[in-house]
Order: sequence, then structure tokens, then C-alpha cells
Amino acid sequence: MNFTRRSFVGALGLGAASLAAPSAFAAVRSSHSPALLDRAKAALDIHGAKVRHRDFVGLVDFGAPSGRPRFQIVDIGNGRVVANNLVAHGRGSDPTNTGFVQRFSNRPGSNATSAGSFLVGDTYYGKYGRSRRLHGLDPENNMAYDRAIVIHSADYVSRDMARSSGRVGRSLGCFTVSHSDISEVLTLLGPGRLIFAAR
Repeated sequence: MNFTRRSFVGALGLGAASLAAPSAFAAVRSSHSPALLDRAKAALDIHGAKVRHRDFVGLVDFGAPSGRPRFQIVDIGNGRVVANNLVAHGRGSDPTNTGFVQRFSNRPGSNATSAGSFLVGDTYYGKYGRSRRLHGLDPENNMAYDRAIVIHSADYVSRDMARSSGRVGRSLGCFTVSHSDISEVLTLLGPGRLIFAAR
């Protein structure tokens, strides 16, 4: 059975059973692009030795609204989704706060989300607590480190907010998750792993 990417993400929001389906991610398809997982695997090949660890990869489907879990962590060995989280996008990508990414940008000061391949970097403790730096590997996101685009948690991302308003808050371009999810995300996506974001 084939699913569109949007219908798959919608199905994920219906219950925990759909989140854990072993073959679910393999079924993700878009009429306009290959599966996100296939694209991430291609990115692993392109970036070669820069990505030291290939056990887990983060996939962010910015074609889905922010009120739905759209940040999957996938076990590359068997294609299973092992975690599925809410994630914010940048204010500059959604100026009118619709809950959808309207555009990407790599420009400093844009407060926008960038697409492409990101190498997970070192851990640090900053304004939002334990966080992890990201290095953009593609021309469309190669300013990520200089722009301080990182993984962190914040109050403006929560399941309660997603339920009540249909969306979560916006970041300044960072991959912001909920406080309840940050530990798992940082444990699974340690330094030297890949995050691939697209819509």
C-alpha cells in the first residue's frame, strides 16, 4: 500500500500504534520526491566520511504542520522509526504563524529554517540547557554553524500546545523539541550522525 507523505504524518498523529509500526517509514512516499529515508541514505553516501556514525538518522518532514510529530529518528539498519517528535521551524520560514514552513533560508539574520543535510556536532549547555550544535553540509544550509542553528528544547514546543492550537511555537531557525523529548533525541542523535530535513 502506498501513502502520501502527508497522509503518513497524519496517521502518525492518530495513535502510538502507528508510531511503532516497523514497516511504516518504508511506505512514506511523495508524488513529487523520493521517500525522505531514501534521500537521507543518498545524503549519507554523498557526505561519506564526514558522517562517522550511521546507526540512526534524524528525518524532519517540513512538509507537515508543526502541530504534528514530524521529526523521526530512524534505525538505518532496519528502517524502523524509533522516535517521533514535535519540532519547531523558524519564524522567518513562517512569518504569519500558520504552522507550515513557507520558505527556507540560509541567510544570517533570517530566523528561518534551512533544508538539507546536517552533521550533528558537540554538546553544550546554553540558554535552553543541554543542546547540540549542527554543521550544515549542503550549499543551502552551510551557514548553520555560524547562524547557531542547533538542537535544543523550549517551552514553546509541547504536546499540549499542539493539541490546543494545532501548531507549536517558532524558533529562530533551530530544531527545537519539547523538554520531555530532548534527552531521547540527544541520546539517539549523538555527534557524528546525520539529520536530513526537507519538505
